[in-house]
Amino acid sequence: MSPVPGSGLAKGLAVTLRTMTKRAHTAQYPEVQPELPPRSRGVIGLFEENCTVCMLCARECPDWCIYIDSHKETVPAAAPGGRERSRNVLDRFAIDFSLCMYCGICIEVCPFDALFWSPEFEYAETDIQDLVHERDKLREWMWTVPAPPALDPAAEEPKEIAAARKAVEKSEAAAAAAAAAAAAATGDEPPTTPEADA
Repeated sequence: MSPVPGSGLAKGLAVTLRTMTKRAHTAQYPEVQPELPPRSRGVIGLFEENCTVCMLCARECPDWCIYIDSHKETVPAAAPGGRERSRNVLDRFAIDFSLCMYCGICIEVCPFDALFWSPEFEYAETDIQDLVHERDKLREWMWTVPAPPALDPAAEEPKEIAAARKAVEKSEAAAAAAAAAAAAATGDEPPTTPEADA
């Protein structure tokens, strides 16, 4: 069965009439800032104290929009007779946001938590060359990064903390057993602990 001629036009006019009767909602931007979702991808903030200039972010970036320069410094020996060590010092960390595709790979691969998503999005420029933001601007954006969400109280304990706690309990039990064995060998009463009194 073929469609009735003009039915598409009638449907379009019906949608137009329905829309005309609804009240428009205008966001008064920039006077009223939008409420962004907590995981919004605005810009990338740099916490340079954590940056070790490992270059992982620059190497993994699919757009090659991260520029890093550094130099090596010699650190004197920590103890007498020790040897001097060298460390990388960050000279330049810049991101070209005209190339960045906001994939977040740099943030994911950073092993030292030096890069974070910031919800800031107002960084438009009149010249495309001004979209290369240096580390001082990235540092400013770092302070707009929201705090991480609280951990779920019913979540499983992290493996590292559980392993550390078990190791401490095991060493305490071994020390208590050794003290009890030593007390039994000498005929003295074993020392009591607050946990045992309780």
